[in-house]
Amino acid sequence: MSKLHIFDMDGTLLKGSACLELSRHMGEVVSKAVDSIEERWSRGELSHLGFWEECLPLWEGLDDALIDKTFAATTWMNGIEAVWADIARRGEYSAVVTQSPQFFADRLLAWGVGTALGAGVYGGVPPDPQLVITPDSKVPIAIELMKRHGVTSDDCVAYGDSSSDIPLFKMLTRTVAVNGVPALRKIAAASYEGNDLWGAYVLGRLLLDQPTQPMKR
Repeated sequence: MSKLHIFDMDGTLLKGSACLELSRHMGEVVSKAVDSIEERWSRGELSHLGFWEECLPLWEGLDDALIDKTFAATTWMNGIEAVWADIARRGEYSAVVTQSPQFFADRLLAWGVGTALGAGVYGGVPPDPQLVITPDSKVPIAIELMKRHGVTSDDCVAYGDSSSDIPLFKMLTRTVAVNGVPALRKIAAASYEGNDLWGAYVLGRLLLDQPTQPMKR
């Protein structure tokens, strides 16, 4: 049976978040406003939908050229393309599931990820609650991916960094915290610290081969 590797994006594949990076490239006024929105959201003062309701009006005028510029300027982990190429070479599956915009995650397809799933939001357009991805919705998304690819949870490994990955990490037993917050490291089967995704991927592969022996690095 094949394997499925599910990656978070913000904080896992890139430093920071796509939303903050996009806002910085839209200028100081937008950047400061979105920083404030993000801070209130992180304190639980805004829902996931509320975050987008306040953020998206500030992104009116965001176009492909600016998205491409932001994507290229973002600080990414080393080794991303090598990891996804190795997964594909083995006949396995890779996916990115992120709360950040679909239009940003889509750029990762050119780097070799098999599936990219993000929030269906657009600058200047009110968010559709059905298209907003939350930490809890990562679980049914992962289940659907497993069904699509004909694998079970025993054949799936998740990579994440923050509290938004906790629901998925609680569902799966093969999990790798990548520069993770303490709460995620506590429940992860393995932990990686560094700037090369290949190191985290090696731990994921070991978990798939020896699932009963959680590892720390």
